[in-house]
Amino acid sequence: MDLLCRAYANTSDDEEGDNSSRPILPAKKRRLEGYSFHPIPFSAAANHGRLSSGEPGKAPAIPGRYVSKRERAIRSASSMPADSFPPVIIPPDAGTLSDADLPGDVKALLKGHGKAHVHGNKISGKLSVNLKGHSKSINSIQWSHNHAHLLASAGMDQSVFVWNVWNKAQKKICTFTHHKSAVTDVRWCPQGLFLLSCGYDCSSRLIDVEKGVETQQFKEDQVVQSIKFHSANSNLFLSGGSKGFIRLWDTRVKKVVHEYLRHLDPVLDVEFSVDGKHFISSTDTSRSNISENSIIIWDVSRQIPLSNQVYTEAFTCPCIRYHPSDCCFIAQSNGNYIAIFSARPPFRLDRYKRYENHGVWGFPIKCNFSLDGKEVVTGSSDGSIYFYDYRSAQLIRKIKAFEEPCIDVVFHPLIPDLVAACSWNGEISVFD
Repeated sequence: MDLLCRAYANTSDDEEGDNSSRPILPAKKRRLEGYSFHPIPFSAAANHGRLSSGEPGKAPAIPGRYVSKRERAIRSASSMPADSFPPVIIPPDAGTLSDADLPGDVKALLKGHGKAHVHGNKISGKLSVNLKGHSKSINSIQWSHNHAHLLASAGMDQSVFVWNVWNKAQKKICTFTHHKSAVTDVRWCPQGLFLLSCGYDCSSRLIDVEKGVETQQFKEDQVVQSIKFHSANSNLFLSGGSKGFIRLWDTRVKKVVHEYLRHLDPVLDVEFSVDGKHFISSTDTSRSNISENSIIIWDVSRQIPLSNQVYTEAFTCPCIRYHPSDCCFIAQSNGNYIAIFSARPPFRLDRYKRYENHGVWGFPIKCNFSLDGKEVVTGSSDGSIYFYDYRSAQLIRKIKAFEEPCIDVVFHPLIPDLVAACSWNGEISVFD
């Protein structure tokens, strides 16, 4: 983790000079002029990315008039060049957020009028869509639940992409470049068209996708490794990072409302229970007792651990997921298997069942449940997607997806026989 922090927390090779001396724009100044995701001519696209200039309707400065320190700071910020804060990059032929151009069969499936539920052993393994744009490894992908034709991806190239997956003309809608270092995680807000992302620049950022602007920034004193929205309140989200701090943020007040401290090593993942009363954290235990703190169950409101001796194997777990209906959760282990645990006290490991045959080998490989919880799907270091039967833990199917490790794989929220996966070399593939 320390090596990764040093490698990706620095300014990229493409940036010029030191940015530490640049003044910071007030949040209300970060706006785009004439921003729209509807089809626009090339000349109009050239105006995207401009910052608003000063306060509207404000009279020009009068020679000899006293200018306060605060006013000088605002004027200095508003006169910065437009490329100081490049919030979004939109190609001239950018796609739109609309689902108007989707094929008819896809529209039917998204509206629930398509074919019946199909499981992993019935997925053909046919590559239906291939998305290319990231120049480095992709760390996280997620489908939008409210607009299920949209997919977000976050990568080591400091960018967050939004894709209109089945758009006939242009699948990539935009590239958000708010982060100044590698982006580790991205999550769709349960309400509205908003994205939350985090990364090595020690911040989490909330983006209004429709307007193409960053609306809030949550700065921390650590690399932020994982973020999750509260399962019952979309105004709250968890963040966990390199110094072991886990914080619960409220986007309405832009502050930390709870902090969960236990002198932890770097936090690798966090996950809310279905009811939102508990959450799980997974930490790197390389510098601590492996019998403690690898996986911790927390009480959200009381801010205390309910158990910190859940997993005593000598492996870290880069990913944890609650089952959508059963009282259990799974953890991806660097021992090249997925472990399963009871989500009721005393939160015991099931020593007689595990999901194995895939490889992890130190990569941040993620796993997930199917919509109905009957399957477990995971990426693998061999570039394949593995489907397991949840009850029996038997391998159902294996699909070769990439030449490089498959990092994340997620089921579509409405189309059960469709998965999206991303790779270590920056590719995204959708299989049906």
